Amino acid sequence: MHEMATASGPLTESRYPADRSIPLIERPVGDMLLAAAGRYCDAIALIDGQTASGPQRSWSFLELAADARRAAQALLDHFAPGDHVAIWSSNRPEWAIVEYGAAMAGLVLVTVNPAYLADELTHVLRQSRAKGIIVEDNYRGRDLGAIVAQVRADLPGLEFILPLSGWRDFVAAGSDRELPVVLPDAIAQIQYTSGTTGFPKGACLKHRGLANNARLYAETIGAREGDVWVNAMPMFHTAGCGLATLGALQTGGTQVMAPGFDADQMLDLFEQLRGTITLCVPTMLTRMLEVQEKTPRDLSSWRLATLGGAPVPVELVRRAQQVAGIEVGIGFGQTESSPYLTHTLPADPHPQWAETIGRPLPQTEVKIVDPISGAVQPIGVSGEICARGYCIMAGYHDADEATRATIDAEGWLHTGDIGSMDEYGYCRVLGRLRDMIIRGGENVYPREIEDVLITHPGVADAAVVGIPDADWGETVAACIRASGAQPPSPEELADYCRARLAGYKVPRRWHFMNAFPQTASGKIQKFALRDVLLGGPSGD
Repeated sequence: MHEMATASGPLTESRYPADRSIPLIERPVGDMLLAAAGRYCDAIALIDGQTASGPQRSWSFLELAADARRAAQALLDHFAPGDHVAIWSSNRPEWAIVEYGAAMAGLVLVTVNPAYLADELTHVLRQSRAKGIIVEDNYRGRDLGAIVAQVRADLPGLEFILPLSGWRDFVAAGSDRELPVVLPDAIAQIQYTSGTTGFPKGACLKHRGLANNARLYAETIGAREGDVWVNAMPMFHTAGCGLATLGALQTGGTQVMAPGFDADQMLDLFEQLRGTITLCVPTMLTRMLEVQEKTPRDLSSWRLATLGGAPVPVELVRRAQQVAGIEVGIGFGQTESSPYLTHTLPADPHPQWAETIGRPLPQTEVKIVDPISGAVQPIGVSGEICARGYCIMAGYHDADEATRATIDAEGWLHTGDIGSMDEYGYCRVLGRLRDMIIRGGENVYPREIEDVLITHPGVADAAVVGIPDADWGETVAACIRASGAQPPSPEELADYCRARLAGYKVPRRWHFMNAFPQTASGKIQKFALRDVLLGGPSGD
């Protein structure tokens, strides 16, 4: 394992120093696009994945840069550099053009989840102080324009509304003007946290953080010129508009933008457009593998799926290799870090790499601390994962107290995740600090139990939470999505766990579900599962 050692040898405590050997590029997002256009020219940068067959809209790198420049000029007819402009839309190529155009114009793009209802939209637009909004006309049968019109009276600062159907005419009417100088440390986007806790906050992300994080991620996973990235991650999230969009851009890849996640459509895109890479959450890969087993496609071009956003069961890595013949990479981060902090390597030398989230990416420092004292933990001892570096957000928008609770005086981001680090810097995640279950004084980490349950042949997916218990303080409850029509019995699953886990970790309550409540980026909302368990049938 010598090739895994750090520059100064094995670590003696759970703190990994930043690797400075790969430099940061000090350019804003718009300049990254211009540089890519100069380098890759007429190669295809973006394809509309709306349909897997028939003609598709596409843009070369030069065409994408030209469209982005015209978009920036049109936006500056209505806004000034530094203004906040929201986009409320599902995945479509115009989203990426708005992203690049806003970056070139020096605007702050506020990304809004298209699944939001009126109250959620109002909160985001008011809290972000958005001056304008670009809105998709319809999303899944909902008239988004009508919702904006409904809430506009409550938003006196919202001066400009543009339906996305009018985007082409809007850009065509733009004046020919010089674009402003945009600094790498300027805020590029405000992204609202995905709400696994139910309380989204607006993370202010810098150009240099988003651009460099995507580049370092793409280089770490071995992305190369000519790769075809099939992207169904929501564009309003850092994974979609950051890692996939800016990662493919800076390594000369083609992004195929799927309109949303549909397992059949994803596999069709891989087969017909010879896709090579995808970034997704574990539930998405699980669904694709299930469909591939039932209706096989030619996936010979697909070589890599990188997973993040939720714990990755080791069993899923094995299934991906067996069913689709692909390699798997595992990353970890959060919106507040632009987003990735760590990642595994292709053909990773660590013998247990699939149980880890890899080592810190270049230019990122990570440590594991005692959640109470803040002391750095010994090797292998769990604590809160903290990170520091170029990718950390500037703070939460208009929320100084929340910012101070998340980023300490020394610049460390406190992720709220429990993990550990080995002597080579490889990290493991045990779960959210708030999700840790304390049963009779014993700490129980849901991730460990979920990893066992997912290996049962009758279990397609599992999520474990703690619920109040008069005798033990908390008891362990498991929510199960069965892999077949007949789910395994609670007794069978309890016996299965008991053979593999200490007795106090075995779930006492079981609940079977057809689907889990999730954020739009695919993370399971455990607070919503607790509500179901506390208010619904127990499955005992």
